[in-house]
Amino acid sequence: MTHWEDFYNTHLPPTDFEDNRSLLKEFCERHNKLQNRIVLVTSGGTTVPLEHNTVRFVDNFSAGTRGSASAEYFLDHDYAVIFMYRVKSLEPFTRHLTGQQFFDMLDITDNGQSTSITVKPDSVDVFAPILAKYKQARESQMILYVNFNTVADYLWLLRAACECLAAFEERALLYLAAAVSDFYVPQDMMPTHKIQSGQGAPTISLQLVPKMLAPLASLWVPHAFVVSFKLETDENLLITKARDSLFKYNHKMVIANILQTRKHRVVFVSPTMSYEVHLSREQALQGLEIEEPIVADLVKRHSEYINGASTNRQ
Repeated sequence: MTHWEDFYNTHLPPTDFEDNRSLLKEFCERHNKLQNRIVLVTSGGTTVPLEHNTVRFVDNFSAGTRGSASAEYFLDHDYAVIFMYRVKSLEPFTRHLTGQQFFDMLDITDNGQSTSITVKPDSVDVFAPILAKYKQARESQMILYVNFNTVADYLWLLRAACECLAAFEERALLYLAAAVSDFYVPQDMMPTHKIQSGQGAPTISLQLVPKMLAPLASLWVPHAFVVSFKLETDENLLITKARDSLFKYNHKMVIANILQTRKHRVVFVSPTMSYEVHLSREQALQGLEIEEPIVADLVKRHSEYINGASTNRQ
């Protein structure tokens, strides 16, 4: 038995797994009949519980910025989007209207008999385009939201999504932007209840999370255009580690970035070439997001891949 098979055999699926699997199946069947292209965007970090009744957990650094922005741009290119995201991380559309900024856009009027809430006139130009795109995506059923919390939740849902995406063959694109935990606590080594501090500092044994890119690229969706992400802090390791990943897992592309510059520079790495996509200072000041050219480039590469597969069949 492989390490990844053992993981599924020893970890229960999330409680709402069957509901989500039904939603994924229905969404994919509908868009496959329409011959649409489809993308699975994973976004946000995963938690590693330290107890079955979880109070404490190890978390991953990720707010879901790249995934939530990219989902919007894939919709602009007419892709059906499965947005698989961490609970409470950023989501498409609502990411523009969070916290204090959102409330500053609203006015409240109370005439003593009724209360009404309106968007301030100077905020309509900001709010209206976002609302229009959101309503279009939801009403046309072009986006499906599926959320996860723990690393086990994520891996169960990832496999379920791939089972549904396999039918799309080359028309499926996987954009694996989630920051997946590298380590976990096996369920049979996890205490049932909250770890008590009165018992002294606990000794926690972590094990490596199996690399699901291996079965994903070779078994689950062997014909899909699979893109992974590589985050490093050492520029000298960036290209080497990205290419090592490609040769090890045999997927199509790695988007590599350095922690400090990830918002305005990435490197696309394929088995045969590498090239940069970056924003100038002027573009960044104008509000351009790097996810827009990232997605545009991937859509072009995906089209070339589909056309190449079609030619090979003839």
